Amino acid sequence: MHTIKYIVRPGDSLYLISRQFNVDISEISRINNLTNSTIYVGQILEIPLESYTVKSGDSLYSIANRLNVPIESLMIINNLEDTNLSIGQILKIPYYTEMIVNVDMANIRLGPSTEFDVISQMIKGAKLPVIEINDGWTKVELYDGRQGFIKNTLGNLKVYGGEKPIVAILGYYTLEEGAALPSSYDSFVANKNELTEVPLFLFRISENDPTTIEKFGDFTNQYVEEVIEIGHKSNVKMLALIHNLLYTGGVEKAKEITSQMLANEQTRSTFIENTIELIEGYGFDGVNIDIEDVDIKDSDKLTMFFEELGEALSKRGYYLSASIPSRVSDEPFNPFSDPFNYTAIGESVDEFVVMLYNEHGWPGSGPGPVVSIGWMERVLNYTMTKMPRRKIMAAVSVFGFDFNLDTGKNSYVTFESAMNLADKYNKEIIFDEETKTPYFKYVDEEGNNHEVWFENAESIKAKINLANKLGIKGIALWRLGMEDESMWNMIREDVVVKRF
Repeated sequence: MHTIKYIVRPGDSLYLISRQFNVDISEISRINNLTNSTIYVGQILEIPLESYTVKSGDSLYSIANRLNVPIESLMIINNLEDTNLSIGQILKIPYYTEMIVNVDMANIRLGPSTEFDVISQMIKGAKLPVIEINDGWTKVELYDGRQGFIKNTLGNLKVYGGEKPIVAILGYYTLEEGAALPSSYDSFVANKNELTEVPLFLFRISENDPTTIEKFGDFTNQYVEEVIEIGHKSNVKMLALIHNLLYTGGVEKAKEITSQMLANEQTRSTFIENTIELIEGYGFDGVNIDIEDVDIKDSDKLTMFFEELGEALSKRGYYLSASIPSRVSDEPFNPFSDPFNYTAIGESVDEFVVMLYNEHGWPGSGPGPVVSIGWMERVLNYTMTKMPRRKIMAAVSVFGFDFNLDTGKNSYVTFESAMNLADKYNKEIIFDEETKTPYFKYVDEEGNNHEVWFENAESIKAKINLANKLGIKGIALWRLGMEDESMWNMIREDVVVKRF
């Protein structure tokens, strides 16, 4: 489902907006999760619109203004040679416009002239969302929310209608996790232009002092700064990811540490101050909070933490993303996800990344996909009732599991290791149409029966298509470096990766 972004103006009402675009009020309310007819000036509404029919009094300028798109985008997508319109003329909607840098290095300036200061530099292939197009200059949005101007000769203008999915793509970044799980670095560098944002899974709530943040893994500050710079030069939003995982002592230790951080206003405030110091120290654009193990008694304090963190980051212009376990109901569902109040957290964050893994793969789950298409839709249908769709990212796996049906044990597989197993045992890959997931079966040397469920380009494409159909922001991939490399060619050819 493609939508336009409409900014509520003085004198607007839902009735008048529905009349403007010939869209039912109920549909506008449903898509924007409105519980009543009250709207306010400056509010952003998503309006589902397949085309626009020219009315008496319309001009190309007034239509572009109403649709919140550049006039040039309207002209390009509709093959208009001039601004003349006729009543009843049907116009295609330009849902997304971007400038792709076509030189080795392009300056982004504060204003539309070489007299203005350079505020950023972009390398060839960098994608810049277009805000407006002026004589010789295009106004674009940068990774950190700033706006700047690029000379038109330094990039190629691309305008997209509804022919392809238009989604944001987040790629989680980790260090090497042993020989079988490579670092995300090579995948990130090779495919950065197909990514919207990248959270670096490199920081953790400190075990010794939970109001502070510790490094997670062996890396230098210079390494992090270089990775951030690579992203920024391609206009990718770069986030610090702070988590509460993988302590010695397991889940209960994680809950204890998290409880200490959340304990009171002072402990939360100190942690928030340290988060801001981390962002500013490395030059991140914001943070992704990946807190997964929380005691149910700390649920309200967790909500307060996100509210306080959101307010503090917003004041400084930093971005707040949160990775949240899956829920499908307001009722108690799973001790893992029950502490998370979707509505309250959704109000506090800029981006709500709902982690759809592991539908199968947890101890005792039995064989099956890590994220089936049905599970994805079920979780998202619930999530969409709690917050605007434009905030929601669906986190899906690019990994899989090898399920030993006789021992009951399972182990991670990357796409590469899954294919190696299939080759070793000469097994054909079957694509399960019901779950939109590939799998195969084999018997090992000890006579144990196995099922291997994993992800490939086709299964990721199905998830992208669903995200687009539902009208959410996009998908998140856990994690870069484990994926089917052909997935990136699929994204380049069949998907429009939007920024921010």
